[in-house]
Amino acid sequence: MAIPHAQPGQVIDVRPLGPALATARTTTLLKTPGLEVIRLVLPAGKVLSQHIAPGAITVHCLEGKLLFTAAGQTHELTAGRMLYLDAKEPHSVECVEEASFLLTIVLPRD
Repeated sequence: MAIPHAQPGQVIDVRPLGPALATARTTTLLKTPGLEVIRLVLPAGKVLSQHIAPGAITVHCLEGKLLFTAAGQTHELTAGRMLYLDAKEPHSVECVEEASFLLTIVLPRD
């Protein structure tokens, strides 16, 4: 069964989840041949070990606290803070407080 994604012109609610954060799941909001937007939900203590994305990314923290490490630096992301990385930049994430964030990936065109 295909996962439904947002359609062109559809409004997507990305407000903080607040009390619903504890039971929320990671969701792909939209995916096209050139763009993917995912709302990630991570529990406190979760670590995403070093990895790369195929394209340039932005990480926009909606709520909670993340430690995002890339290019030899660790950045604290809290609500309203956003980080940009070039394609294929190795990075890792540590969730300090239960958090949700938007991950936008600009997918390379073949």
